[in-house]
Amino acid sequence: MRLILALLGSGLVFLAQPAASQTYPVKPIHLLVPYAPGGPADIAARLVGAKLTEAWGQQVVVENRPGGNGFIAMTAAAKSAPDGYTLVMATIGEAAVSPVLFKEVPYNIERDFAPISLISDATIVLATHGEAPFKSVADVIAAAKAQPGRISVGSPGNGTVNQIVLEWMALNTGTKFQHIPYKGSAPAANAIAANEIPLGMLASSSVAPHLKTGRVRVLAVASARRSRFGPDWPTLQEAGVAEVNASTWTALLAPKDTPQPVIGKLNAEVVKVLEMPDIKERFAAGGVDTIPSSPAGLGARIKQDTAQFGMIVQKADIKPD
Repeated sequence: MRLILALLGSGLVFLAQPAASQTYPVKPIHLLVPYAPGGPADIAARLVGAKLTEAWGQQVVVENRPGGNGFIAMTAAAKSAPDGYTLVMATIGEAAVSPVLFKEVPYNIERDFAPISLISDATIVLATHGEAPFKSVADVIAAAKAQPGRISVGSPGNGTVNQIVLEWMALNTGTKFQHIPYKGSAPAANAIAANEIPLGMLASSSVAPHLKTGRVRVLAVASARRSRFGPDWPTLQEAGVAEVNASTWTALLAPKDTPQPVIGKLNAEVVKVLEMPDIKERFAAGGVDTIPSSPAGLGARIKQDTAQFGMIVQKADIKPD
């Protein structure tokens, strides 16, 4: 009798999941952001959240929970009920860098989260001051070999994906640079524009304002493919730096064990939103591409980047602040 009741109970749960997805959402959705307002993750959350609100008639409430290297928002999301009403807009930092950078991380991406979709992607560029002597990546490598550890390269901070790319380039070219961490990509870009430092490994969106004035030039992009925001910019691979392939992305995650029908409904609507011309234009205005994906595609990207970055962090002995 107990076996029959157990089977009936499991059957009811199985039937309840599709029903839940059909009615979902029936109340406001809370979308956590690990950063203060104005950054890439916040902008992505607000653009996507507004469209989901329009589509479903339920408010998507963006909650900024900055601090603790993103741990505060990520932990809160991981501990939330797996019902689709608490989501998190993570970045490559929380999803693929922190897990290999810090000895103790209060969450585990694979154990605690269910992937929904990649959202946006920003190109990382090797940039130089407009009047600097570097005309190519080859010039930078030659200078670094001639003066090991003396060529300064700025980044948004210690332990960022930008620093990982810099160390990746150094490892694969037999060079060594002097890493100069700033408190964000914009201050680092301003330092290059002011000729305070000769080089920077930064988001293309951060250097964009200075490209128009000629105070900053882009030497190469870190991704395997060229950027549509600068079709003439070669990739580091094209410039002779083997293997390097990275960019900064944002992604939407849900707590683990969120019903698959709910994940599927979220993915379908988010993909639809990211393919809307006005949304593409809004992201592009900030130098960012929309990159909708399947949940499996996001999961694969996280695993790939985590594995690659883990090797670089270990070989270059990169430490967080």
